[in-house]
Amino acid sequence: MLKIAFVCLGNICRSPMAEAVFKHLLDERGLSDRVIVDSFGVSDEEEGNGIYPLALKTLENHGITAKHTAKKITATDMAEFDYVMVMELRHRGTILCMTRGEYADRVKPLCKDRDIVDPWYTRDFEKSYADIKACCMSLLDELITQGKI
Repeated sequence: MLKIAFVCLGNICRSPMAEAVFKHLLDERGLSDRVIVDSFGVSDEEEGNGIYPLALKTLENHGITAKHTAKKITATDMAEFDYVMVMELRHRGTILCMTRGEYADRVKPLCKDRDIVDPWYTRDFEKSYADIKACCMSLLDELITQGKI
């Protein structure tokens, strides 16, 4: 079974949104039994907190439900996942430092050509949602085309 993790800074906005969106896309295609999806932060500052209310509201506005408790990614977690999709390139750097470069081939940006802007600062949760959805759709299509799902 394929395992995918989404990672942002605190694990209360972008990565739980990506987790929920990707699970929703898998459900729509009847593929949810083939992939384990989770999300993490590179920081522990929000650990134990739920998804940020505006992020949750944005998901609900698009017909997506989510239950989530923030957690920080660990080296042990890294060993469990086939893909670790980061919202910003700096998150990749943090993970590579944490793991001393091990698993570098697993850590990739969710959006290949840009970072997903943090809506905690911009307050534009719809824009972040749109970017996350488009990039999750591309990731899913790529994985299907490559025969990994």
